[in-house]
Amino acid sequence: MAGSTFGEIFRVTTWGESHGEALGAVIDGCPAGLELSEEDIRPYLERRATGKDGTVSSQRKESDKCRILSGVFNGFTTGTPISVIIENEDRDDTGYDPDLYRPGHADRTYEDKYGLRDWRGGGRASGRETAGRVIAGAIAAKLLDKLGIRVSAFVQSIGEVPVEEGNDAYLRQYLSEIKKAGESIGGVVTCVITGCPAGLGEPVFDKLDAELAKAVMSIGAVKGVEIGAGFMSASMLGSQCNDPDDMNAGGILGGISNGKPIIISAAVKPTPTRGSERHDVCIAPRAAVVIEAMAAITILDMYYRNKNSRV
Repeated sequence: MAGSTFGEIFRVTTWGESHGEALGAVIDGCPAGLELSEEDIRPYLERRATGKDGTVSSQRKESDKCRILSGVFNGFTTGTPISVIIENEDRDDTGYDPDLYRPGHADRTYEDKYGLRDWRGGGRASGRETAGRVIAGAIAAKLLDKLGIRVSAFVQSIGEVPVEEGNDAYLRQYLSEIKKAGESIGGVVTCVITGCPAGLGEPVFDKLDAELAKAVMSIGAVKGVEIGAGFMSASMLGSQCNDPDDMNAGGILGGISNGKPIIISAAVKPTPTRGSERHDVCIAPRAAVVIEAMAAITILDMYYRNKNSRV
């Protein structure tokens, strides 16, 4: 299958299916000498994990314990490809009908493309594929940390309800009512990148905002991406949009970072699987770390690509 590799210098390939034996990632382009263990990856996978909240999250139970198979020796990266695996533990495919094309899923388009499909929970199109992205994102984040670059994503809103301090109880009740109705809801995730130096990104086709948008839009649950003011800029006057501090630009001008915080917002659609215990009422909280991972991978790759921009 083409299209499972992302990046040019820091390259990430994810593999595996939702209900296969295992899944994981191969990361190539990581320099030698980075101290790395499974414990560095674990907190990121825990943020993506299911089953933490029995009222609103999927009841699929996966420990998501990863094992590093290659590319690390005596606790340090060797400069060779890093392969990481996660065993699938809770593979219950009894609730899936091979003859049913589920609305909102990629069942029909996969069969249109390949002539067959893995109907067990969506196979390769399942959100479970994102575990491999999170593995790579954890490694990218550790490398970025050494450069003083931080990437952080958080849920901005669930449905039309903003996620704010003090409204946790209301949001929990809101989601519980949606679950009782057999429904699901979307949300907006915002990602902030700080410490990014000016000059990353190419001025034409490989603009930094274009690369970030591609990275985030490659996540199955994401249906829209904004940089800075995004769609709001379409209703602004030029004097409002082109502010002296360039805040509306979201840290990118002419496709190149300007050294200010980079702001990305992503629209996460409602989970297509509804009315089942093995579905998330809202995928946005789990999607946040995936968006963070893809942003980290992109920034690191663009940082390495920028090394040949001047003598």
